[in-house]
Amino acid sequence: MWICIYTFVFLTVFSASAIFKLTHKPEWAKDYSVDWNQSIGTSYIDIPYGEDGINKFDLYLPADNTKENYGLVVYLHAGGFTSGDKSDDTSLLQYFCSKGYVTAGINYTLRTDENPDSSVYTQSMNIKESIPYVVASAEKLGYKIDEMIISGGSAGGCLALLYAYRDAKTSPIPVKAVISAVGPSSFYPQDWSNYGFDKDTNEAKEAAAGLFSVMAGKEIKPEWFNTEIYDQEIKDISALLWVDENTVPTLLASGVHDTIQPHRAAIRLDEMLTKYKIPHDFIVFHHSGHGLQNDDKDALIYNKKIDEYLNRYMPIR
Repeated sequence: MWICIYTFVFLTVFSASAIFKLTHKPEWAKDYSVDWNQSIGTSYIDIPYGEDGINKFDLYLPADNTKENYGLVVYLHAGGFTSGDKSDDTSLLQYFCSKGYVTAGINYTLRTDENPDSSVYTQSMNIKESIPYVVASAEKLGYKIDEMIISGGSAGGCLALLYAYRDAKTSPIPVKAVISAVGPSSFYPQDWSNYGFDKDTNEAKEAAAGLFSVMAGKEIKPEWFNTEIYDQEIKDISALLWVDENTVPTLLASGVHDTIQPHRAAIRLDEMLTKYKIPHDFIVFHHSGHGLQNDDKDALIYNKKIDEYLNRYMPIR
């Protein structure tokens, strides 16, 4: 029973908090949007990838089609792995496109009553499958892509990290950097104290194993925690465990009072990136939870950092 309760609470609250993040707009946010029209770019909506009709992406192409090559910016939507849509990020994708990038928002199969077997792992494989389609579709329309930055918020941030860390070697184009806000990156129970998973009780261990099993899409046993077996079994969905000396530059944002994706887990990723001397920035929102809603100054710093990462690691040519 407790396993079901913890899983329901996590997925429900995670989704609700992510929705608030999308709807909270500070005054300066207008500087990160454009009045989309044909002088800026062209949009292509609901392009399918793979054999699953659910999975589609939106593609935004800059008006200037004279360049030999283009950089691709991918943004993966929030929604707690159970809700959300690529259309939630239309304004953001249009803004990046206005700077001269090809941009794409990608849907992935959500965990719902109709898709009860969907997991963080299967969703990450959706993203892996989609990228060659995005690149090929852009090239067919006259935009040759030769590099990319992948980004996302909340659930999308988790999937962005997985692609950049786990799947970059098999990407059809080089991944130059990754940008993730409040995306779960590690799954050590001791970091998830907001759910009581840090308690040394059978109930806490079983609840943690139950939730992480749902997210991993396979059975996780309580007795595996703090063993090499656990690291191997959870690695498919834990970006933390893929960090090495070749990891791409990373921009992270996390709220100290996040009760959904624990801040301690984000600190662990920051420490791992520091250990391997990976260029990265860790923007901490000291008064905010998962929605990053109480620190507008830090939010502005984070958005400026996004532009900085684009200019530094994938400049317009």
